[in-house]
Amino acid sequence: MRIVSGRHKGRRLEAPSGQNVRPTSDRTRETIFNIIGGGRYGGRERIVGARVLDGFAGTGALGLEALSRGAKHAVFMENARRAIGSLRRNIEALDEEGNAQILTCDVLRPPPAQAPVDFLFLDPPYGRATGAPAIEALESAGWLADNILIVLEVGANEDIDAPEGFEILDERASGAARVIFIGRVQSPAAGEGD
Repeated sequence: MRIVSGRHKGRRLEAPSGQNVRPTSDRTRETIFNIIGGGRYGGRERIVGARVLDGFAGTGALGLEALSRGAKHAVFMENARRAIGSLRRNIEALDEEGNAQILTCDVLRPPPAQAPVDFLFLDPPYGRATGAPAIEALESAGWLADNILIVLEVGANEDIDAPEGFEILDERASGAARVIFIGRVQSPAAGEGD
């Protein structure tokens, strides 16, 4: 597993052995960031200087990919001790300690946010229907900026409804996974429908 693009392109990431960690594949990460960079969600410039949250972080591949592509700060939420060890070593290997923060916590019970994030990457265990509850918990704790873009990876056959106040913007199949892009429901512009 490697960083796909940006200043750390080609650098290897460690994954814990003997654990049920399922890092987002290089190909899926490339797809996600190509879609973000394609312009529909603000283009490549939107990631530059952004604050991101990598929930159910595991190895930290999504948040580290964002840092490699110019994000300013990444928060990683993880509660599995062995995954946290690999995550910490990946951050150190890329010399990103000054731009990264690890919170040892359950994404479904997050601490209050120090500042809202512009991107939320969620890769929860497949088949447990924790994506929408995680979004709701992070929203309640103040983590999600008004212009938030959420990227949720679920199993290919999992059903998901966006939480209240959010809408599914796009979905893409990626092998055994489905990547879902979620944003806030946009209110109609003033004067529309009058």
